[in-house]
Amino acid sequence: MTIKLHGLDGEHSLTLDVGGLAADGAVADAGHEPNGYFWEGLVRFAWPDIAERLEFDSEAGMFCAVGSPSDLARLKAAVASVITSPEAVRDIIARAETSGFEFDD
Repeated sequence: MTIKLHGLDGEHSLTLDVGGLAADGAVADAGHEPNGYFWEGLVRFAWPDIAERLEFDSEAGMFCAVGSPSDLARLKAAVASVITSPEAVRDIIARAETSGFEFDD
């Protein structure tokens, strides 16, 4: 697991290199591609209060959020607890599907 918090020239970002995460199997079992776009959707669904204050620049191999250091620190703590827990990811996916949320992976 590699979650990096960056700050350069007044812009701050949080990146996560995807692939090889403990939760990847749970994502794939649910019919999703465990890529940056999936994780962006998961963040938007699971933590909308944080997500609404961020900008995203995810790619297939990387999740990327841009925002204030405090919002990114909160997001880092939340995401770190989920990417290592297939059970937590399964729960979020199930709640998202029940609510009609669609992942863009």
